[in-house]
Amino acid sequence: MASNLCFTSGRELAESIRGRRISAREVMSAFLRQIDRVNPRINAIVAKLDDDNCLALADEADRRLARGADAGPLRGLPFAFKDLDPAVGFPMTRGSPIFKDFMPSEDSVLVERLRGAGVLAIGKTNVSEFGMGSHTYNEVYGTTLNPYDLTKSAGGSSGGAGAALAAGLLPLASGSDLGGSLRNPANFNNIVALRPTVGLVPAAPVALPFLGFSVKGPMARTVADVGFLLSAMAGAHPRDPAVYPSDPSVFAKPLDRDFRDVRVAWCPDLGGLPLDRRVRSVLEAQRQTFTALGCEVEEVCPDLTGADEVFLTIRAWNYWHTLGPLLKEHRALMKEEAIWQIESGSRYSGAEIAWAMNRHGELMERMRRFQEKYEFLICAVNQVPPFDAALHWPREIEGVAMENYLSWMKSAYWISATFHPAISVPAGFTDDGLPVGIQIVGRFRDDLGVLQIAHAFERATGFGMRRPDIAVG
Repeated sequence: MASNLCFTSGRELAESIRGRRISAREVMSAFLRQIDRVNPRINAIVAKLDDDNCLALADEADRRLARGADAGPLRGLPFAFKDLDPAVGFPMTRGSPIFKDFMPSEDSVLVERLRGAGVLAIGKTNVSEFGMGSHTYNEVYGTTLNPYDLTKSAGGSSGGAGAALAAGLLPLASGSDLGGSLRNPANFNNIVALRPTVGLVPAAPVALPFLGFSVKGPMARTVADVGFLLSAMAGAHPRDPAVYPSDPSVFAKPLDRDFRDVRVAWCPDLGGLPLDRRVRSVLEAQRQTFTALGCEVEEVCPDLTGADEVFLTIRAWNYWHTLGPLLKEHRALMKEEAIWQIESGSRYSGAEIAWAMNRHGELMERMRRFQEKYEFLICAVNQVPPFDAALHWPREIEGVAMENYLSWMKSAYWISATFHPAISVPAGFTDDGLPVGIQIVGRFRDDLGVLQIAHAFERATGFGMRRPDIAVG
């Protein structure tokens, strides 16, 4: 029964708790047993409260419900915030020994909003150092392993959240995404994650609120649960001036839609990126799924010229601005890739940043025009399947050498540069049982449309129902 509860949808659990058909304590107990059994092997949840404190939170939720107190949509659900998010009562290490003892004094807007919706915070989810790269390892908590193969990476930087969901340690999770940190771990762990349109979900506090490349978003085992969580996350907030007004309630409604005659651009390698043949094989097998849904599928790619330079330039400059002072004082405590990333940002002039921003505007306009004709773009999430967890990053793809720790992630971060919504949905497995996701990119601010087509694909394929042996054994 505990295993069944741990793989019940978050929406169903929350509705059952609010309707008092099951207690928050019963739900919490089931997840605590699963965490105790599985987490020591995958290292997904860190800084966890002891079980007695977790159960006390659940008991208080049950008492509130018994009194008829207002029940938020997520009331009673165990939750762990990403270790890049400040959450009062928990350390915020950012995966760095520099901050291993740092305790924030204020919640982020997202944490505040989710607490208000009723989640019961029990810990944090592991991240890569400063969220850099898409492999979750650090000197504070260690490496998060993939539940489908304990020798492989769980992705990152939201790797702890992705692995926890796949293994049934949490019903829902939140993450953030600059260059793929929501989508990549979803892809590696056979779950779903949405990188929302820039400005849909509050990201505050952030040093450069209008820079816009980094977003926060929902993760879950199903598309419907991603929409359910997004409905509690999205919407304007006075602490975040970059967020636009919206109606988040639409994301929690049924996602059924007819996709007959919808034009879809099929471009797995985004026009020539190196793509592992195992990933390509899984994706090509799913082209017919979109045809079966009624879509008009055409082999065509958007013009993403300049996406690489734009993203890398602005990313590096951002890290220099935010982490440069730390490098001066704590260089010996930083990983090699972080040092390289920060130092590369120090070399850009104001003219070069202005050039990158101009090119960015041109890129977004080309993408807008492309999607006037093609409502959705279908491509790879990651260019490789889950790789050896002992590696820091893949050094080559199909014989093509990767220049740095970001090069293997271009299929994700080129899409980040468009500012459009993009989702990772389970699409199958390699011959040796490693998960592969598919990336669906929608029109600017059409997050609902992305959820709808992802939901249709999920129902047609069912790959997300395959659980890792470690979680059910």
